[in-house]
Amino acid sequence: MRRIFKKINNNLRFHKEVKAFQKASSKFKTRFSLKTEDYFACMDDNTPSTGFDRHYIYHTSWAARYIKQNNINHHTDISSTLFFSGVVSAFCKIDFYDYRPANLILSNLTSKSADLCNLFFEDNSVKSLSCMHTVEHVGLGRYGDPYDYDGDLKAIKELARVLAKDGNLLFVVPIGNKARIQFNAHRIYTKNQVIEYFKNEGLKLKEFTLIPEKEEDGGLVFNPSQELLNTQRYGCGCFIFTKIYSR
Repeated sequence: MRRIFKKINNNLRFHKEVKAFQKASSKFKTRFSLKTEDYFACMDDNTPSTGFDRHYIYHTSWAARYIKQNNINHHTDISSTLFFSGVVSAFCKIDFYDYRPANLILSNLTSKSADLCNLFFEDNSVKSLSCMHTVEHVGLGRYGDPYDYDGDLKAIKELARVLAKDGNLLFVVPIGNKARIQFNAHRIYTKNQVIEYFKNEGLKLKEFTLIPEKEEDGGLVFNPSQELLNTQRYGCGCFIFTKIYSR
């Protein structure tokens, strides 16, 4: 019922705005046609501030800054958001791989198919690697992949296998105070859980940054307190791992 009332109110408001615009622009109406069949109502954008997805704006900014600051000239990304690869390709050669390959055509960028649970790269072959906001989905079927409760662990094992000795992995997943699955969207991990999974595969944590779920707690919080971590239900954890030995 609430949705119906909202739709009615939006329609009334839109037609009121059309009339107001026509009146305000009557002297200049010859420059463009304004026909009913071209109406394209956008009724949710008139807000006092610009909203954004905290996870995706901040974690891609964090990763792009890392690559730029460390002067990395060739990077491999597995299934992170395309915005990241597209932007980073402006200053770094980047190879992007996804279970559902994207027809993305930009200079300095290749886009190909790969299965995160069965990567075709050789052992210890990738020096600079990222997999961000991806592993939490593996095995839940959301993107057409087969159901696998331990799909995330298989993906982690593959990321660790292909990472070169002393290479660096940028890894991002949802972080909370309790590990749980929100089927079929994603898994939510604890910080220590993620560290332990990679430790088992020979990787060591170099750096951890939290994107808190609440705006008042900050944007990118480096080395957050346990007190802040305990308040998170759906925060975002940004990890940098390095490979110290091969299993």
